[in-house]
Amino acid sequence: MVPLLLLPLLFGGEDPEYQLRVQESVTVQEGLCVHVPCSFSYPWKWGYSRMMLYIYWFRDRDTSSNRYLVATNNPQRAVKTEARGRFHLIGDPWAYNCSLRIRDAMRSDEGVYFFRVERGEDVRYTYTDTTMTLRVADLTQEPDIHFPEPLKSGWPTELACSLPGSCGGGRPLTFSWVGAALDSLDPESLHSSVLAFTPRPQDHGTNLTCQVKLPEVQATVERTIRLNVSYAPHNLTISIFSNVTALSILENTSSLLIREGQDLRLLCAAAGNPPAELSWFRGSPALNATPMYRTHILELPQVGAAEEGVLTCRAQNSLGSQHVSLRLSVVCPPRLLGPSCSWEGEGLGCTCSARARPAPTLRWRLGEGLLEGNHSDASWTVTSSSEGPWANSSLSLRGPLGSDLRLGCEARNEHGAQSTDAVLVLLPGKSLSPAETATAAVGGAGAMALLCLCLCLLVFCVVPGRSPGQTAPQIKRPLPGMPLPRVSSRSSITPRSAFKR
Repeated sequence: MVPLLLLPLLFGGEDPEYQLRVQESVTVQEGLCVHVPCSFSYPWKWGYSRMMLYIYWFRDRDTSSNRYLVATNNPQRAVKTEARGRFHLIGDPWAYNCSLRIRDAMRSDEGVYFFRVERGEDVRYTYTDTTMTLRVADLTQEPDIHFPEPLKSGWPTELACSLPGSCGGGRPLTFSWVGAALDSLDPESLHSSVLAFTPRPQDHGTNLTCQVKLPEVQATVERTIRLNVSYAPHNLTISIFSNVTALSILENTSSLLIREGQDLRLLCAAAGNPPAELSWFRGSPALNATPMYRTHILELPQVGAAEEGVLTCRAQNSLGSQHVSLRLSVVCPPRLLGPSCSWEGEGLGCTCSARARPAPTLRWRLGEGLLEGNHSDASWTVTSSSEGPWANSSLSLRGPLGSDLRLGCEARNEHGAQSTDAVLVLLPGKSLSPAETATAAVGGAGAMALLCLCLCLLVFCVVPGRSPGQTAPQIKRPLPGMPLPRVSSRSSITPRSAFKR
């Protein structure tokens, strides 16, 4: 019911036996309905019991004709055409109730109204000193939208729209529903005061509007609400940041390769209402498993082998949970150890090792040829193996060794390569057996010490190992009977203790 402007009740009638209790002023918005409480009294006699009691509401104090009569219980009297069907007596006159209901209020209804009672020939009285003034205001009333809360995604629900201040019995109101949440509904269902629909997660935060059209006054009012839809977590993503990698986003189980030693930052996010609690697990989150971190950010500084494996982010709220996993693989380019050579009976044996993720492949460079895997012939044998991040290979050389023998080891995987070369230089004009061949060495500080020694003796020199494209170091044969000095380096050839003539 529209709020009324209530003034003190007035008690009318010059005769104290005739009293009327009614609001002096009533305000109603255009097109709406108003209830006017009213009661009256008149002198009663025993002979009245067989007489009819008639009451009347008139407008503008004119009782001379029917043209201003708006409501009566006398079937012999006709009411004003404009008021017909809109002004109703809703009280029982025999209980001294003269209450009046006015619906579909119009601007032309404004004015002063008065009451009259008739019973037999003795009671014919108009309450001229007590009147009711009706005022019709602009229509500003908005509809009300009622629905059970909370709204849950996937659960059918009903929303009811009503217009406070309207009342039944007149021309029906026209309802319309508007909103993005209704895009999948039958358009015919959008023109009812009750709307049935099933909320979805994407409906959360969208607007829903109920429009009401009042046909009597050709006016439309509306109310808009913002939907609050509860839903389980979804659209779970992991954003990846590292010190060399730009932002990337994963939505499903994926693999991530990261170089050893880099810093890694994982950011987990999910849509959910109420907001989801985010946690990190190693492996898959088993039931009641304890997370390693209860936060949306996972920091992994200087990633190493210990961080490899599956990392899972779980989003959970009161309506459900969702998780997304990331398989982390730590990679690094090869780090070469060797080659290192030593005499083995009448042959020369060399070994080379490298560490990388994934494990590298090793191959030997012998002269212009490349040797890898597990192969052999009459003059050489290559044996290779790998375990975890390590790869190992050995090379055995048999038979006479030619002058200027080039020997090298190379490690390679998809993330890089590393190689070292050495050159064995023999005295000119003579082909020597393995027992007479000097050994090569590649190195840093030890190579420099050996270089100084060679300058002093003028017979032996060492140059550090080269990268591909650089000049290979050369090693000259020592004087007969002179012991070969040891060289401490990362890649070296270890000599036998002494040469035999």
